Amino acid sequence: MRKMLLCAGLMLALAAPVRGEEAGQGDLNPPEMSLERVLRDVGRGETSMTHCASGYFLTKSGDHSAARAVFGLCAERGWTGAMTWMSQLDDNGLGGPEDPAAAAEWNRQAAAAGDPVGLFNRGLDLLRGRGVARDPAAGRQFVDRAAAAGLGDAQRLQRAGYDWREVTPDADEARYLPQG
Repeated sequence: MRKMLLCAGLMLALAAPVRGEEAGQGDLNPPEMSLERVLRDVGRGETSMTHCASGYFLTKSGDHSAARAVFGLCAERGWTGAMTWMSQLDDNGLGGPEDPAAAAEWNRQAAAAGDPVGLFNRGLDLLRGRGVARDPAAGRQFVDRAAAAGLGDAQRLQRAGYDWREVTPDADEARYLPQG
């Protein structure tokens, strides 16, 4: 009889589960591998390597506003890869207005943190004069540091005599020409 009561009690517990949220215990089994979860966490001010990497999927899927939210928080928290992505979003007007000065500032911050892509992008900004005053000598120094860190594109730019056209698609060339 005791076994039957125990089984009946167990069956009742399984038949009518109480969700953690309903019991005041919070979300006991959240969807962990979804972009929805990432955006919810970022909205709460939470970041992790996985959250920050998810910004890539968001921007590649065309959801630039959501990518900007993820990368923005991650960049503010010091994730240099997110800084270079914020630069890309600002430079191309994705999820917000085109803002070369903001893009250059993100590159400056990533370079200051020693990120090889940040160093390379900062060098390109200075070589091109996009978002900052043109300074070819300083630009070459940043490219050299990125090349010394092993960044292939920086090494390619060195071999091309620091001609930024070597690493810039033809379709983008007009945006990097001096204005005025």
